Order: sequence, then C-alpha cells, then structure tokens
Amino acid sequence: MEDPGARTAADEPRSPWLRPGFVLAAAFVGFVTVVAGVVVLASDPAGQDDAPSGSRLSADRPASRASPPTAGDDRCPELPDKRQELPTAAPRGVTWSLFGTVAVPASEESGPAVIGEDVARCYARTPVGALLATSQISVRYLAADDWRKVTRLQTVGAGRDTYIAGRTEAEKKSPTDPDGGVHGQIAGFRFVTYDDSTAVVQTVWRFPDGALQAATTTVLWRDGDWRLEYPADPAAPIPVGSLAGYTEWGGV
Repeated sequence: MEDPGARTAADEPRSPWLRPGFVLAAAFVGFVTVVAGVVVLASDPAGQDDAPSGSRLSADRPASRASPPTAGDDRCPELPDKRQELPTAAPRGVTWSLFGTVAVPASEESGPAVIGEDVARCYARTPVGALLATSQISVRYLAADDWRKVTRLQTVGAGRDTYIAGRTEAEKKSPTDPDGGVHGQIAGFRFVTYDDSTAVVQTVWRFPDGALQAATTTVLWRDGDWRLEYPADPAAPIPVGSLAGYTEWGGV
C-alpha cells in the first residue's frame, strides 16, 4: 500500500477523508467503514443539563416531530432549536443511530428533520444544527449507496464536481470493497468559528487502534439548509494525542 500521507493522483479528488485513517490509499476503496458494534447512545432530552441517560439500541429514526414537508415539497420544516450559543458540552436530545456501520447523530430539536435512505436533511440554523449537519453529511456523501445524490444535494464548493467526476471514474476501474477501509467513529468536536451562515467545526475520529485524528469541515447555510463545503484543496486531517480541548461526543 502506498504512503497514505501522499497526495492523491491527479485524477483523484482530494476529499478530507481520502487521508490517513479514513480510507485506504487505493482510489475510493472502502470509504468510511467503521467498527460500530450494536449499542448506540441516546442523550437526555433537550433542556436537561444534568447527568446523561444510559444507552439503548437505535435504528435510523423517522422525521422529527416538526411537521415534514408534503410530498413533492423540498422545503424544510421549522425546527424548535433557536439557540445560538456554542455548545460547551455534548448537546442534549441527541440520539445516535447506524448509517451502515457508522454512528451518526440526530435530534428532534435540531435535525435532520427529513431522512431518506441516503439523504438526511433539514437542520436548525443553529450551532447544534450545524454540528449535526457536518456529522451526517460527512459520512453520507462517502458511504451512501447513492453518494452522487448526497453530494449534489448537500455539498457545495469548487471541489465538488471534481470529486464526483474522479470518484465515478475510479469506481469504473475498481469496485468498492466494503471491508477495505480503515475504521473510525466520531469521538469529539470543537467549533473553530460560527455565525448563522458559516460554521467551521473540527471533528475528532477514533480508530480501532486508539489513534485519534481531527478533520476540519465547513458547512454553509444555502437555500434553507446547511450544506457541506467541498473546497478545491481540502485540508488533511491531523493526528491528535487526546480529546483535551475538544468536547467528548460520540455514539460508539
């Protein structure tokens, strides 16, 4: 296997997850496969800031209690979360469920309010909504069966079309190997910057050998929802020695 820290070939898009610890260096093989187990965590309902609740099994949940759009209507329902304060602890009211083998977070208060087989959309225009959006979209645009749909609907930026074209070409040459990736799960986060149109978040991923890596992602408020920015030259994840300085947060 080639050096995973090397730049990808010219005909391969440079996703932040095509880096050490996210997938093997071979073009687009494996994507975000993880060791997830069967137990996922549910935190306390929103507004309860005392001790967290225990764990329970959770499947992909239906849309939140906010009224979803009617059939054929792509508008998002209004969500209850209006809080603009940056979270200083793990957000309450978050339930973790498995997307494939990746634990992803959701909240009735903050979104996603509309969940299909591959696309999870409609997030609150708040810090927690942005955090949930980057967590969900970052996994789904890589791991979804219909990754093109997720990428076209939920990412923006100069690198998006290059990613779609490069991955499409790579998949013609090499079939996806579901066991080929390096395993990881969300372990923590911290906000770099936030306003109601742009959120920059560092997410820490933990791998089976205990290694931690922090990836910086940006979500932008576009057309009534948060979209993941895919820049022309994404920054590489960086190794971190611990969760010091981050808020511990994860479903596995």
